[in-house]
Amino acid sequence: MAVAQVSLGTVVALAQKNSTKVRIAEADVRKAQAVLSQTKDVLVPSVDFQTGLPTFPEVGFTGTPPSIWSATVQSLVFGIPQKRYIDSAQKGLQAAKKGLADAQEQVALDASTAYIELDTLHRELIAAQQEQQDAQRLVQIEQERAEAGVDPLSDVLQARLTAAQTRLKLIHIQSRSGALASQLAALTGLPAATISTDPASIPEIPQLNGKIHVRPLPGIESANLLALSKQLSARGDEQLNYLPQLSFFAQYNRNTTLLNSVNDYFRKALPANNFSSGISIDVPIFNFVRRAKARESAAEALRARVEAEQARRQNDVQIADLSGQLQELDAMAEIAGLKQQIAAEQLKTVETQLNSGSGAGAGPNAQPQPSPKLMQLARIDEREKYEDELSAGLDLTKARLGLLRATGHLQDWLNELQGK
Repeated sequence: MAVAQVSLGTVVALAQKNSTKVRIAEADVRKAQAVLSQTKDVLVPSVDFQTGLPTFPEVGFTGTPPSIWSATVQSLVFGIPQKRYIDSAQKGLQAAKKGLADAQEQVALDASTAYIELDTLHRELIAAQQEQQDAQRLVQIEQERAEAGVDPLSDVLQARLTAAQTRLKLIHIQSRSGALASQLAALTGLPAATISTDPASIPEIPQLNGKIHVRPLPGIESANLLALSKQLSARGDEQLNYLPQLSFFAQYNRNTTLLNSVNDYFRKALPANNFSSGISIDVPIFNFVRRAKARESAAEALRARVEAEQARRQNDVQIADLSGQLQELDAMAEIAGLKQQIAAEQLKTVETQLNSGSGAGAGPNAQPQPSPKLMQLARIDEREKYEDELSAGLDLTKARLGLLRATGHLQDWLNELQGK
């Protein structure tokens, strides 16, 4: 199967398109649109048509004029509670759209984090493979030195332990890389075996500090709008208990004397065409069901308001936590980078001394001539420090992306993907 580099922008776009979380949010938007349409359509006259034929001849006076078909037109003319329901549905639609934006942003963050980690692990994998080769070479050197009586058996065992630890690290990196590839495959719909990262497609992540301006998050805005929607709906349910509503109605009946003797009970023959219309006024006086419904709606509004407040507080705590972690991870990344530079310089020194044959002095305090064993140990140490640097940088990157998300600036970074 062919393997081609896939840019981060492509991965994010495919993840947002295929994500079940995003599709659920899109369904919520369509549902909210239908709810809004339903609240407005109450004011649009509805037309119902009914028809039917008697099965058996009617006997006696049934009390209802027999009709072969009828048509009814009805609609709400005026009602203050209905205005509250319309406003509630509009806020609910806005909340659903903000929820969709929040879902898209979260999916983009998950895809970006997995992509960047996979790219980092690819470099770690190359370094771990080199480290394993150096460790195997070290075992071979130690076995030769032990056979020559230069080093004890414990040094051979230590070299084998180093090789085993390196092999375990390599297995872990390969396993984690496979898991991330499967995760990206599930997000994007691409085969896992065909996903290869493109480092050039990853925009630079801003170096954040504690003074960053916090923007409203789509998720928190959605929670606030949902709480407002619940409050308006509860207000409408409350007003429905004491405010009248006006409705229009019109009805036409086509009466029939088929299979009945209805004309025997009236002074005049039953007319075939019958029409009535009017304005009905619904005046609430005493309705326990509506009152209970109003209390239920008020409780739901209170819950939604508390949940919105809880979401805002949790985000504030997350910002404070990530800001503290960012400073610590930044320092750790700097330390890891310095250690790698020191290990690289030490490796250069050993290579220079070994290649030039210098380092062996005649004095009592002179440094001994570097051996191939020291060379392999220096190489293993440099590769290990390089992997630690990559790991520390990855942790710092994740923290920065998380803080961008918590402060509402992630979309600015995602916009840069379009030019990559």
